[in-house]
Amino acid sequence: MVTSIGMMDAAYFMGRTEILAGSTPLFISIIQSRRGSLLCFLVKEGTWRVFSGGLNFCGIFIVLGGARRAIHNEGDEDANELLKDVRLDCGSVAVTELIDGTLSAIRESIDKIPQDLNVGADEAPGFVRDIGADKVDFVFMKPKSIEVAGSYGMQSLAKPNAIVDVFLRLPKECFHEKDYLNHRYHGKRCIYLCVIKKYLGFSSVIKKIEWSTFQNEVRKPVLLVYPVQELEEIPEFSIRIIPVATSLFDVSKLTLSRSNLRAFSQGDNAQATPNYNHSILEDMFMEAAPKLWDKGLSLQPQGFLLQPHGHCSMTKEDWRRYLQLFPLVLIDSSGHLNLAFRVSKSGILELHEEAAATLNCLSRCEDGGFEGAFTTKVDFAAKYDYCMRVNLNGNSEIYASGFCSDREFWRTYEEKVHTLIEQGLNDRAKLIRVIWRNNSTKLNVEEGLSKFSVDPLLVGVLCSSFEKSVRMVDIGPISENKEEASKFRRFWGEKSELRRFKDGTIAESTVWECEQWERHLIVKRILEYILLRYLSLSKENLVVVADQLDFGLLSGVKDSISSSGTLLEAFEALSKCLRKLDDIPLKVISVQPLDSAFRLTSVFPPQPHPLATAKGTGLKSQKLLSTCIQPLEVMIQLERSGKWPKEDMLIRKTISVFLLKIAESLKNWGIACTATEDEVDVLMSGYAFRLRLFYDRGLKISQTQYQLRQALSMDQEVFIRGQHSGMINGLQGIYPTFGPVVRLAKRWIASHLFSSFLAEEAIELLVAYLFLKPSPFPVPYSRITGYLRFLRLLSNYDWNFSPLIVDINNVLTVEDEKKINENFMLTRKVYKEKMQNVEPAMFLATAYDKASMAWTRVSPNASVLRRMMAYARSSADYLTKLIMQGQTDSHIWESLFRTPLNNYDAVLLLHGDRLPFPEHQLFSNDIAQGKLVARGKASKIFDPYIRLQGSLANMKDKLLVNFDPLRCYIEDLKKEFPNTFTLWYDAFGGDAIGLTWDQSKSKLFIVYPFPQKRQREEPGDDMVDPMEVLRDVARCGKGLVRSVHLLKGPRC
Repeated sequence: MVTSIGMMDAAYFMGRTEILAGSTPLFISIIQSRRGSLLCFLVKEGTWRVFSGGLNFCGIFIVLGGARRAIHNEGDEDANELLKDVRLDCGSVAVTELIDGTLSAIRESIDKIPQDLNVGADEAPGFVRDIGADKVDFVFMKPKSIEVAGSYGMQSLAKPNAIVDVFLRLPKECFHEKDYLNHRYHGKRCIYLCVIKKYLGFSSVIKKIEWSTFQNEVRKPVLLVYPVQELEEIPEFSIRIIPVATSLFDVSKLTLSRSNLRAFSQGDNAQATPNYNHSILEDMFMEAAPKLWDKGLSLQPQGFLLQPHGHCSMTKEDWRRYLQLFPLVLIDSSGHLNLAFRVSKSGILELHEEAAATLNCLSRCEDGGFEGAFTTKVDFAAKYDYCMRVNLNGNSEIYASGFCSDREFWRTYEEKVHTLIEQGLNDRAKLIRVIWRNNSTKLNVEEGLSKFSVDPLLVGVLCSSFEKSVRMVDIGPISENKEEASKFRRFWGEKSELRRFKDGTIAESTVWECEQWERHLIVKRILEYILLRYLSLSKENLVVVADQLDFGLLSGVKDSISSSGTLLEAFEALSKCLRKLDDIPLKVISVQPLDSAFRLTSVFPPQPHPLATAKGTGLKSQKLLSTCIQPLEVMIQLERSGKWPKEDMLIRKTISVFLLKIAESLKNWGIACTATEDEVDVLMSGYAFRLRLFYDRGLKISQTQYQLRQALSMDQEVFIRGQHSGMINGLQGIYPTFGPVVRLAKRWIASHLFSSFLAEEAIELLVAYLFLKPSPFPVPYSRITGYLRFLRLLSNYDWNFSPLIVDINNVLTVEDEKKINENFMLTRKVYKEKMQNVEPAMFLATAYDKASMAWTRVSPNASVLRRMMAYARSSADYLTKLIMQGQTDSHIWESLFRTPLNNYDAVLLLHGDRLPFPEHQLFSNDIAQGKLVARGKASKIFDPYIRLQGSLANMKDKLLVNFDPLRCYIEDLKKEFPNTFTLWYDAFGGDAIGLTWDQSKSKLFIVYPFPQKRQREEPGDDMVDPMEVLRDVARCGKGLVRSVHLLKGPRC
């Protein structure tokens, strides 16, 4: 087991770590997880718990304690399993030979450097110029020592980025006693490495040498050396050469109050340079740092200050000075060096956030939280609600005053951006993180520092709440507070205005007016306004990820969700009418919406249709009207009565009679409706409502029959949909972001032709799980972040061995969960030898469905789920890349919803203008592969639009309720060609249908081309020609099918 992690080592554990303990009763270990942060564990007497965590401060790994021994506790098994793919056997012969051979090559190359070689600024002219160093000429002397440091020396090297740190002690003869002034040390340090890099390039053992930065500090470059030899165990192995300056300067010249930069001083006013001084002190004490913790640690309560016990004595005045200059203080044994001097204010805030998230994960998660804390990928794209990229490459104005002073300009620019955003967002933001990385290995330090700005500045915003993030009005100081009001106006400029509010208050304010469906863009608009106002930027160089996927939800030029208020009003009017019906034997006592449009999770909620109103309201404002209108299902219940029949057949007939009577009564009220035995379609207030009658005693009868035929009855279906709708509607009320995330998820599922395999309700449950159990994340308050997490959940969840339990109302007991797990295990035991055929492949359990029978009992099957997971993984990776690269081209973002048609055996392309809602189509598909089997013309019988011609009655006669030619075509194909092929389609406007042959029937197909040994044989009479099958498929879809393409024939 790994026993310790060396300081300043670059071998990242990527979330896979080992819990450690020492012989001393108490110590703290700081290790890095996949959260990109450090976790601090308080270890005592063989047990562990999280003490605090967060922040990759200084990028260092420290283990504080005495003798090492492994902890034996319930986390050991998980930790050992987790370490299998990262633990590197440092004692293996191959690894040892590779590392020792590379180190020997480095030493030999350095030994070949001529002694007393005169070097100067010519070795790195750009670097010396940009840091403003002077007097950097010196006579090259060989290093005093070359020693292995870090985790390799303690046998704790980790994969995949296995980096061995080597400390190269700089000779004192190369430096003057005053080289701590004006970046002379940094200049000579770089020149020294340039000479070494030149001679390393002559070695046949070394493949390449690259520049990197030490802890993201550009003025302190380091060398990464890659050997020619590669091992499968460590494919990304390298050695990092880090110069150290042990005992090089007088420490008293580098105290907090000293000013050592001439350019940083203003006239006679010498400004202290604590960060610059610490940059040099760090190199001076680096070799001693891993040893200074051996005797334990005591925690001081004064602020964020940690001081080793027994090594030095610090006064309260010392503490005060350190805490005034640095947000976090971690003092070394000398009392001179703050090991955490690079930690920023936003870093401290992230530390708090990560600590809280980790503690919450470990304390609330049923599995102990180990997986969430250590294995779940928590990166910038998935963590923050809003991500922003600021491209500053080539913007010379930002570093016109110089690259380096007390701090590098990259760090001061980070602080400036953070301050602006913090003031602009105010209480909308819970956490703001600003990061500008300068560690690209493709850059040449010799050429200068300007190219270190090639990487963009990243900003992450974590919202405090949804309500605050979409607030349209920010209230500033009242008008009587002249000073504060003046500051507010200066900051906001033209956006500031004086307003009188309802309570009579007159105050400065900013107003972010927008449509209701655009309110999720308010944070984006604030960020853009502030940064464009205060920074030398063009809008093209500022990308906020917020609305890039909105195109998938737009109907025309706006989101149809904006009509949801009208829909709810129409439903209330219908509900009142039904409850007032007094000419039916039993009164209507309950009216419950079932359709996803009512719970704001429909991809395209219906908009009011003028022909679905009594008088054609709004008809004159329309140019074209949709021919089709989708009905919205509504469940109604009648008051109880003892006269209901007890037989199932008679119950069904009684329900039909009630529906017919309800339709008759509504017609008497002047409401247009059509009745069948199972439902009533009502046209009212611009919408079509489909009434379904639920009888609870019929449910009890159907439950007995269900046990016999293992299929949901009509009563069970209506009941479960009612339960589901109520729960999801409540969840949407708590988390307003839930609806948009579900809509994007449904759009993605459909666009990749999975519409027939995953029910909309199942998608809603998957997204609900993200909001109910977001750990290790906070709840998402932006749609793109939630959508990315959905893709990762779908692709990474262990569907074969774990049920997904969605407890929306928090009502499941321990016994309920035990029952769910028993049901799950029963489904797996049947298929334990053939897990690829398991059903249900996706086990979704809820309070109303503990056996996963409602939505995923049969579909998706295992093969479809594997394809779905692969697509989700690819889309998640691509979306992460788009967020981090800040792409603005809409066509690039559309690729998330483009499915590869060459993955199907045959493809049917449809006439998009003959689909019921052509405006929902994202793009028209085309295919250049395969063989064209058939081509067809568009039908002239069906037109998706009604022209405003003739009387109102004639136009109403053309209105089609629940007509979808694509759905009808799919149903016809399934009836005409049972067990011949599988159909894949997009229910939300896609013009492509994928077809895959049923492999169980492959022997009945003629295979083209014939195998060589059967070329002379004629196909039998019972053989089926796949080309002829596809021609018949085209004939079934005459008028709708544009073309049919055969890509792959059936395989024998």
